[in-house]
Amino acid sequence: MCSTEATVLHADLDAFYASVEQRDHPHLRGRPTAVGRGVILAASYEARAMGVRTAMNGAAARRLCPGLLTVDPRMEAYSEASRQVFQIFDDTTPLVEPISIDEAFLDVSGLGRLVGTPESIATRLRSRVANEVGLAISVGVARTKFLAKVASGVCKPDGLLVVEPEKELHFLHPLPVRSLWGVGVKTAEKLNEKGLTTVGQVAGLDESVLVSILGPSAGRHLHALSHNQDPRRVVTGKRRSSIGSQQALRNRPRSLTEVKAILLELVDRVTHRLRDGNRVGRTATLRFRFGDFSRDTRSHTFHEATASTATFLDVAQSLLEERESEIRQRRLTLLGFTINNLSPADAVQQALPFETRSSPLLDSAVDTVRGRYGLSSIGRATLVGQEPGVRVPLLPDVDR
Repeated sequence: MCSTEATVLHADLDAFYASVEQRDHPHLRGRPTAVGRGVILAASYEARAMGVRTAMNGAAARRLCPGLLTVDPRMEAYSEASRQVFQIFDDTTPLVEPISIDEAFLDVSGLGRLVGTPESIATRLRSRVANEVGLAISVGVARTKFLAKVASGVCKPDGLLVVEPEKELHFLHPLPVRSLWGVGVKTAEKLNEKGLTTVGQVAGLDESVLVSILGPSAGRHLHALSHNQDPRRVVTGKRRSSIGSQQALRNRPRSLTEVKAILLELVDRVTHRLRDGNRVGRTATLRFRFGDFSRDTRSHTFHEATASTATFLDVAQSLLEERESEIRQRRLTLLGFTINNLSPADAVQQALPFETRSSPLLDSAVDTVRGRYGLSSIGRATLVGQEPGVRVPLLPDVDR
């Protein structure tokens, strides 16, 4: 059962990457700014007002906004800012559920007698982030995780919105259907074709009607959300079910050799983090985004869980080769690698490797060097001189 009071906070940093750049470089403040040149990774609100959006081609963004200022990404700066903000979250409540590098859910139930109302807690949190980290953060407060996230989006930028339980549907129902989790462009089009443009109109339908339009899973899901039925609690201390990394690439033709070099770096990084967390995994997944903004995934599941870099690299390269023609023709703009189906390494009987290059001794030696001298202290000769792309962290690197 979810709470009967508005005690769930959704805290979301505003235009995170771009805001860090504007914080650190005064000449960018108040001016349209974008992070990334070939592909836009983040846009300030001044740039968004001109139509610039994340994942947009850089040339298209500059046509929309001739005065756009673009900067190269600084992932270390963003990771450090994220670490500082999450420390403030942890100081606020022990119940913190990270969602990404720049957002989290916080449960502040039970803190009323000690530190005040959820609204006052959110106010102090926003003040601390502004004063200690120098960034603006928007916070939605509601009874459910779903509505708290909606509220934080509505009050952006740099806002605070509390949705009291008795006013939930009054707040939710006038919003557009895209406000519902799981409603993307195609689902919105299906609903709009039926004359359904607001959440309230969706809520007015029987569940069976939504199922007939969208299918059983999506129909039941949206019917529940339109009535703010979301029983999920804020989950803390739960280890990740996957570990991944991705890189945005400049929108230009690339050879398979170039893309393989980028994939090699991703696999190295992710398998290092897997072993560092004493985990093993069974499924390797590649994510692709192309120049036309379409996306695709490919995955492979092993019979035995492993943490071997060479094993994951072999299957990842095979999955990549299956998409060679599309990579050439459609221009790859993002490549991601994720390991799923994770288990504790000491709880799984692993198969012994049959190839020398798959030896855990080699992985262990590389991990030791990187642990002492940093991730960039040792690398592969095939990556020398390769364009690195832009690594995009999905969550803070430290497992919570």
